[in-house]
Formats: sequence, C-alpha cells, structure tokens
Amino acid sequence: QSNWKQSMEMAVLSQAMYEARELAMTRMEEEADQLGADGIVGVRLDIGRYEGGEHLAEFIAIGTAVKHHEGELHRAPNGRPFTSDLSGQDFWTLLASGHRPVGLVMGSCVYHVAHQGMMATMRQVGQNVEMPNFTQALYDARELAMERMQKEAEELHAEGIVGAQLQERSHGWGSHVIEFFAVGTAVVPLATESRLPEPIPT
Repeated sequence: QSNWKQSMEMAVLSQAMYEARELAMTRMEEEADQLGADGIVGVRLDIGRYEGGEHLAEFIAIGTAVKHHEGELHRAPNGRPFTSDLSGQDFWTLLASGHRPVGLVMGSCVYHVAHQGMMATMRQVGQNVEMPNFTQALYDARELAMERMQKEAEELHAEGIVGAQLQERSHGWGSHVIEFFAVGTAVVPLATESRLPEPIPT
C-alpha cells in the first residue's frame, strides 16, 4: 500500500464487491422469473472464501420466491421480480401496514485506514486512548455505504428503507482494510390504505 499513512477509499475494491453481489442477485432474479414469481423475500447475500486463492471469493444470493394467489403483488419497476431481505413475517407485516417492496437496495465502501506513525504509537504505550485515524475512517466509510444505499432507494422513488443492516467486515484483507456494506428493502405505499391491527398481549 503506497499511501499507508493516508485513510482513503479503495474505489476499485468497492466497485468489485458491489458488482459481484449485483451479478449474484441478477441470477437469483432470473431464476425467480422463470418460476413466474412476483418477488423474492428473505434474501441473503453471503460471501465464501476459499484456500485456493486469497483474491478469490464466491458471492451467493439466496431467497424464497413468492407469488400472490390472487395475482395482486407488483413486480419491481424494471419488470423483474422484486427483492427483499425481510423475513416472511416481516414481509407480511409490511403489506399489512399498507406498503410494498420495490427492491433490495445496497451500498458498499471498502476503506483503507491510515497506519499510525511509530512515534505516536510509542507515546500511547500503556495508555487507554482513542485512535482518531480509525474513528474518522470508520465514520467516513460507514456514511459512504449508507449514502449509496439511500441513493439507490431514491432512484426507485421509494418512500423509505426498512430492515436496513450495516455490516463491517475485513474479508481477510487485514485490519487496516475494511468494507462497510449497507443493505435494506426500499418500499412504497400501496394504492389502498391499510392499518395494522392493535397488538394483543398474550
């Protein structure tokens, strides 16, 4: 790493991680389309790494294809089956609340955290102190991932994002290279108004 003293996004890695997930998602959507499904719920995006090569990873998208028995569900704006990371129960609750999913939205940011200089490290030996280079880098990377997820939702003209998750992983790159991955389900209101029933204590 030539800029080991500088915190910065590793844009090539960010794009590669995003595009690999997108490819896996597209193939999952094609399979659901062949089944005549309206959408896919419980979508899970997993990454598998193998000993065969440190630069190789397998991206897996898996979910449950669903179809409304009365044909009332809407597909995604692009005409393909919608995708959602909500569980079956949460998906039902979303519909009961008067909203429907338009698609899974995501944002990725791979960030290099600057290494601390030798003198600064020596001054901190035996002390509990904040590492500001890590604090600021993690904050910036987190914000970038979430902004990109939000931008995808805006492009779908969504009202909001539900079930949002923020994952932080290094994928074996080392402690100074971290990926923040934001994912959630973009939703829009249904044409008809709905109201959730009052909860009943049991």
